[in-house]
Amino acid sequence: MNVFVTGGAGYIGSVCVSELCNAGHQVTVLDNLSEGHRSAVDPRAQFVQLDLEDRDRVAEAVKTSQAEAVIHFAAYALVGESMTNPSKYFRNNVGNAINLADAAVAAGVRKFVFSSTCATYGPPDKIPMDEGLPQRPINPYGESKLMFEKVLRWYHELHGLEFVAFRYFNAAGASPEFGEHHRIETHLIPLVLQVALGKRSHIDILGSDYPTPDGTCIRDYIHITDLAQAHIQALRPGICGYFNLGNGEGFSVREVVAACEKVTGIKIPFQDRPRRAGDPPRLVASAQKAIQELGWKPQYPRIEEIIRTAWAWHQRHPNGYLD
Repeated sequence: MNVFVTGGAGYIGSVCVSELCNAGHQVTVLDNLSEGHRSAVDPRAQFVQLDLEDRDRVAEAVKTSQAEAVIHFAAYALVGESMTNPSKYFRNNVGNAINLADAAVAAGVRKFVFSSTCATYGPPDKIPMDEGLPQRPINPYGESKLMFEKVLRWYHELHGLEFVAFRYFNAAGASPEFGEHHRIETHLIPLVLQVALGKRSHIDILGSDYPTPDGTCIRDYIHITDLAQAHIQALRPGICGYFNLGNGEGFSVREVVAACEKVTGIKIPFQDRPRRAGDPPRLVASAQKAIQELGWKPQYPRIEEIIRTAWAWHQRHPNGYLD
């Protein structure tokens, strides 16, 4: 297929583009490079540097690519920032995403795959979390993703645009070629590995008084390649709706730090800090719907395996894409 990927120069997008190319798809990447890296774009893909805010040029880019499917990764994703600058999140994650959805409809695109988030649920009523849970986001980031999920439901009903919204849990790990390098790093595993690389003196644990066994947040980590494979499965005709993507097992912040120490063989100093606003105590997925309906199965179920792939990439690229 001809697949149009927004945010394809970012962490998740870069790996998905590579996997799409490996599967024989023709890929066009759109990215404004505000967060992504040009060198993270697979050379087999066509690249367009463009902001989704530019409605007319986005419509022309989608049409010119002869896209049959759109995969949308281009969103702001910092929970803490969304609590201090909600306007930025609603303008891009909702308004600019609508520009892309309109471009897809105008170009006759048949499938729209959306990078959503488990943050649409907020603190869950039960663990593991399935797709039927109430969605009560507690930060503007999660709210913005939920709003665009609703846009897609209406575009499906009114325009016939088939959509898949993947509610990610915590993406982690790396492929051999592409890994995680954010200009502002907030994700736990790369921050811990920066300590192991000697680039940080310690790791800050944001909250040690949560109602969990060791007092730190519990999250479900899913390997980046497993995420990418789910998106490829979602391109099949007839797949439509909302799907959680996770491993179904949660690890606390302290457990992740211990796993990083085991993989790297390096002691990781840490300091307890106050909680970060907007963080639920525990988020663990039930991905049974994706397993049953997509035929998808995570290939990296163990946290040590996920960390090992990230550590290998960071050792080869200690300065990320600046190397």
